[in-house]
Amino acid sequence: MNKQKTQNLDVPYDQRASVLDNERRRKMARSVHAYVRGNTIQFYEWLKHTRKGSLPQGPGIWICGDCHVGNLGPVASSKGQVEVEIRDLDQTVVGNPSHDLVRLALSLAMSARGSDLPGITTAHMLEHMVEGYQAALQHPIATPSDDAKGDDLAPIQEVLKVALRRRWKHLAQERIEDVEPTIPLGKRFWKLSDAERHGIDELFSQEAPRRLITQLKGRDDDAKVKVVDAAYWMKGCSSLGKLRFAVLAAVGKRSERSYCLIDIKEAVQAAAPALKPTTPKVPTMPKDFAARVVCGAQALSPYLGQRMMPATLLRKPVVLRELMPQDLKLEIDTLTCDQAVGAARFLAAVLGKAHGRQMDATTRRHWSKELSRNRSKSLDAPGWLWQSVLELVADHEVAYLEHCRRYATQ
Repeated sequence: MNKQKTQNLDVPYDQRASVLDNERRRKMARSVHAYVRGNTIQFYEWLKHTRKGSLPQGPGIWICGDCHVGNLGPVASSKGQVEVEIRDLDQTVVGNPSHDLVRLALSLAMSARGSDLPGITTAHMLEHMVEGYQAALQHPIATPSDDAKGDDLAPIQEVLKVALRRRWKHLAQERIEDVEPTIPLGKRFWKLSDAERHGIDELFSQEAPRRLITQLKGRDDDAKVKVVDAAYWMKGCSSLGKLRFAVLAAVGKRSERSYCLIDIKEAVQAAAPALKPTTPKVPTMPKDFAARVVCGAQALSPYLGQRMMPATLLRKPVVLRELMPQDLKLEIDTLTCDQAVGAARFLAAVLGKAHGRQMDATTRRHWSKELSRNRSKSLDAPGWLWQSVLELVADHEVAYLEHCRRYATQ
């Protein structure tokens, strides 16, 4: 595709929208798996047209809403513990947990195709995915890092090892390309408008952001927090075009000063369908978009949720989150057959524990039984899951090729 790369220069405020739109389309054109990760809306458009009852109706709980492989990975708690959790909760709602299972299954199937694995591997992945989810559903305790054992989990083991070794200097070099207290403007970080910088300074003058930052292990609860630098951040894919800022803050007195990087992300209305508020025995879902994201994170990913807070910036709901060196995205685009099956089982178990923590024992048993309906003699994965993945793979393959055609000719 004959497209120029984004120049390594600061992008003026009035040119942001066009640059961000082009970057989003470029990222989605890289591969069909990238297209699936960046196009949540198409998944839910498919869901709108599914026959009623074709998916099992689970208990009303917080769901991720966009549970693809790239949205899971090592996450650090404010105390320094590291577990694999859901990393992105932009689409979280109180909804049907089967939607997360189907979305994850689609992502895993596309990952297998990207690794040139045979179709039979995809079938085995779905079988082991359901097994892993159901096993974890019955024992929804925090997923210990050393659960990722065995040769078939080597890619996940490696990411966990890297996460556990990382420190602030690694985060600074990766995100801001330096350990000095500045954010270099360029390809990823752009100059703020005066209104944006004033809004960020005003936000960080409040007590809530200071408390969020000082809760981290080893920091004085009474430490002062000062904004050192800030920039607009071109990051992500489906969220490109929304407010996104990186804030470099100093914590503590000059002689004992440390630095942290805060991600500020605009919260928008979820594409994922939520259950009606009148549905019996379901959690209350805040109307404020940012509060919804934080509530969902606290329910699904406790390590991440405890490091987030909702706020308002430039009259828009935003979520603040301190980035930790151990927070990493799983990159498993090249896998062997055994590794693909192992990853499917492990990641589904992470999802099963995130869901199961919100249910009592009786609800977990009933939901596990409901998931097993329509199993065939030849395929251990439920028929509803297999059929859903078949339809979604075909749907997204066509849409991806059409996206590439449009991108190449524009």
